[in-house]
Amino acid sequence: MHEYRGVRRTSQYHGPEDIQRMEWNRSEVIGLARPKCSFCKGGGLRGGERRRPSPCNCVTRAIFRACYARFRYCASKEKYLSKITLDPCAGGKERRSSWGRKDEEYVADFTLIAKRTLSDREHRIFSYHYLLGADWKLCCRRLKMERGDMFHEFYRIEQKLGLAFREVQPYGLFPVDEYFGGSVRGAVTGRALMRPMQSAGESAAVPLRAPLRECA
Repeated sequence: MHEYRGVRRTSQYHGPEDIQRMEWNRSEVIGLARPKCSFCKGGGLRGGERRRPSPCNCVTRAIFRACYARFRYCASKEKYLSKITLDPCAGGKERRSSWGRKDEEYVADFTLIAKRTLSDREHRIFSYHYLLGADWKLCCRRLKMERGDMFHEFYRIEQKLGLAFREVQPYGLFPVDEYFGGSVRGAVTGRALMRPMQSAGESAAVPLRAPLRECA
C-alpha cells in the first residue's frame, strides 16, 4: 500500500524538541518582516552579539499565515483537481522517489504538526478558530476568556506554528513553493513529475468540497 509522504515524515515528529534549529539570517526573513515592527524595526531578526539570531515574532506569524492560506486552499478545493506527483525521498534505502498527493499531504502535515506542537489548551483554540472558523467572540464565549487574552493566544499559536513549519526537517511546510515543487532538504533534489488523476467517470463526477471542520 502506498504510504503518503506527509504521514510518513510527520510520524517522526513528536514536538518542538524534535525540530533541528536552523541558522536564521537576514536574507531568510527580510521579505517577511513588518516594516513597522516595534521589536525588529523591519529587520526580521532578534538577538545580539551574545545571543543566537532568531526570527522576530512578526516573521513567524507571516510564515504561519502563508501556510494557513495554502492549507485552506488545499482543504476546500475540488478533489478531482488533485494531482499525483513523483517526489524525491530523503534518506530512502530501497528507492529514491515515491508517489504522493501533495494537497492531501499538506493538509495532513499542517494538522499533525499543529497537534504535536501546541498544548491541549492551545490546540482547542486552534481547532475552534483556525479549523472550524469560529470568530473571536464565539471563541471567548466557548472558552470563557477575555478578548485580550484570546488575541494573545492567537498570536502565540501563530508564532509557535510558524517556527515549527519553517524548521521541521526534512520537509518544511514553508516556503510553500519548495514543498509543492519537490524540494527536499539534505537530499538530491529532482524535478517533480506532475500527472493529473484520471478516471473513467471523471466528467460525470460531482465535485466534493471538504469543509475545514473535517480537519479538526
